[in-house]
Amino acid sequence: MTLRAVPKPERRKKTKKVAPSIMQDKKECFITGATQNLHRHEVFFGTDKRQKSLEWGCWVYLRGDLHNQSKRGVHFNAELDKQLKQLCQRHFEKLYGADKFREVFGKSYL
Repeated sequence: MTLRAVPKPERRKKTKKVAPSIMQDKKECFITGATQNLHRHEVFFGTDKRQKSLEWGCWVYLRGDLHNQSKRGVHFNAELDKQLKQLCQRHFEKLYGADKFREVFGKSYL
């Protein structure tokens, strides 16, 4: 009896729905204005919040060193992370209201 390898079924990645940023309209670092070495930072990250950030426009461009390539980057700097979350929440609430923010993200960061 000859055994044949069964090919794995092809899996398609879910296409992420990315809304325009509610924080900025130019492709430049949100903090410095630089236009090189940009990373998209989802302001609210974690299990399901990253996708919600993309869907609701809660993201900004950051230079690599201000994102995750140095100790002062937002992923290692709690104060910068808090400031971005609070600023983004204020922008969100101006557009959609405080109740909608808590409904989508589960809590207030203010």
